[in-house]
Amino acid sequence: MQDYAELTVLLVDPNPGMRASLRNMLNQSGITRIDDAVSSGTAIRQLGKKNFDLVLCEYDLGSGSGDNGQDGQQLLEDLRLHKLIGPWTIFIMLTSEGVYGKVVSAAELLPADYILKPFTVEVLMQRIAKAVGRRTAFLPIYEHIGQGNVREAIAASTTAEANHPRHATDFARVRAELHFGAGQLAEAELAYHTILAGRPIGWAHLGLARCQFAAQRYDDALATLDKLLAQNPKYMAAYDLLARTHEALGQAVQAKKVLEDAVAISPHMVSRLRHLGTVAYETGDIGMAEKAFKQVVAKAKYSEFRDPEDHVNLVKTLVKKGDANQASGVIRDLERSLRGNTNTEACRAISAALLLDLSGNDTAAANELSNAVAAVGLAKGLSNGLKLGLVQSCLKHKLDKDAAHVVIDMMGDTESGLSMEQAVGVFEHAGRHDIARSIGEQITHQVEELLESAASHLDQGDHRAAVTTLGMALRKNPSNLPVLYATISAMLRQLDELGWEAPLAEQAGLLLERLRRIDSGNPEFDTLLQQHSATQRKYGISTTA
Repeated sequence: MQDYAELTVLLVDPNPGMRASLRNMLNQSGITRIDDAVSSGTAIRQLGKKNFDLVLCEYDLGSGSGDNGQDGQQLLEDLRLHKLIGPWTIFIMLTSEGVYGKVVSAAELLPADYILKPFTVEVLMQRIAKAVGRRTAFLPIYEHIGQGNVREAIAASTTAEANHPRHATDFARVRAELHFGAGQLAEAELAYHTILAGRPIGWAHLGLARCQFAAQRYDDALATLDKLLAQNPKYMAAYDLLARTHEALGQAVQAKKVLEDAVAISPHMVSRLRHLGTVAYETGDIGMAEKAFKQVVAKAKYSEFRDPEDHVNLVKTLVKKGDANQASGVIRDLERSLRGNTNTEACRAISAALLLDLSGNDTAAANELSNAVAAVGLAKGLSNGLKLGLVQSCLKHKLDKDAAHVVIDMMGDTESGLSMEQAVGVFEHAGRHDIARSIGEQITHQVEELLESAASHLDQGDHRAAVTTLGMALRKNPSNLPVLYATISAMLRQLDELGWEAPLAEQAGLLLERLRRIDSGNPEFDTLLQQHSATQRKYGISTTA
């Protein structure tokens, strides 16, 4: 019998009787290192303090725990999104839920397993044994991935496959995903084609489509996804990528239809509902946007990671509808329920300005917009969409300095990724060519200064500083070919001279793919490509030119 004495377990269930029953079952098999959580909130706090080998989570977490709107699916979504559990954590969902949509929602987040109640200790331990066995086979790979060692992870997967041939397909999947994550799209696509040559597997079709999407071969991605959904109409992740692909092709109405179909099948994924609300609003389907954003606010209400931007989206939709009463109620809920969140004041002020606009109170709306600009400067992690919406509102109220201030701050924020073209485009779209020209001149000057600084760092042999500086320049002006060439060249020099670093190699690979699309006929591109291949071969990443 397998010894599980060292296994650490977190039981997530609001029912003390069920926790006691689970604890007794686990104790019978020698598992004693067990902690309890009575709600999603306590589970998140537990997982934030320590790692667990196994999480046994009840689907329905609403029985007197205080998290009446939170379920196990939403908890797992939070844990995956915020990286509170790694791929080595075994997450098993326990449920007596018979509603198919909820089961699909839970299953698509890829728990290690889900077990329908009632179950015996034998069934529970069989499922745990299966999950532990698989984790043991993959643990060396997970360890390399956690350290950012892509080359070692790929090598470990090949070794592990020889020792555990029953998991051969899973190891092939890991290798393909590692190539994709490292920006090696050609290698990843070849790996997925090789897998599919054996048999049609849903995740391999999805992986192939992701490669095609990343390479901006959107028509190919559409064909692959259509084929996948024809074979498996309940493969939910395919709907999400299909919607993004339609959006990339400028087909927002089709994207909305895809998301509506997905929500009809699996109605509990908050991220998908949020996406549906956004696309519906953009296409003018205010009824659908209102319905989706209301569900987002309701379902996220008990999450430890509530986002006040969801309230802004709902207020914006209700204002568009002309429903001042409901919009006012949403703002009051935002102020009451998200007090203390660093982003709440910015979202409250933006929402209030939208509502005041509806009532025609321009002076008060302008005051709230100025409050919002000040609050945005203190907030963390606000989306580009929200900030650009604020810029547009400022321009509408002739708050030119406030609008320019927000954009310039976004340009200086390494997390925003706002480019010069996007920044200038905001003002051009608003008919403010004077501000667009001024912003463009400021950014061009900043890029020139960064290029000079990077050259100085390279002269001093400081490759890391040069790469960091060039990255800043590229974020400001990603379509600037000289900056793009200089950035890739500096990255490859650093990799060659200072050693292989997976995150940097991934960035270089992605930038090379971008350069391939826009300037592949340039001999300088061929030189960089050869340099990239030589560096990969040097570290055993690739043996092909």
